[in-house]
Amino acid sequence: MAALAWLLIPLVAAVGAGLWGRWAARQRKVGDGPELAGYARFRAAMEKSALEEPSPEVADPDGGSAATGGGPAAASTRV
Repeated sequence: MAALAWLLIPLVAAVGAGLWGRWAARQRKVGDGPELAGYARFRAAMEKSALEEPSPEVADPDGGSAATGGGPAAASTRV
């Protein structure tokens, strides 16, 4: 009887391994859809905030704004 018990242990382990293997290899219904949709929303939000953000104007040492081309030389040529 003890020999049958020792033979039953590997048999139960083999059945358990087979069941686990089938579960691990199953076809999953959920793909990358939700993750990719979230990434697309993130990129759209980043692009939107980059477009709405005004570019900082750097002060020109001559008194004008470097971004607008100001300064004493530019002021004297204006009408």
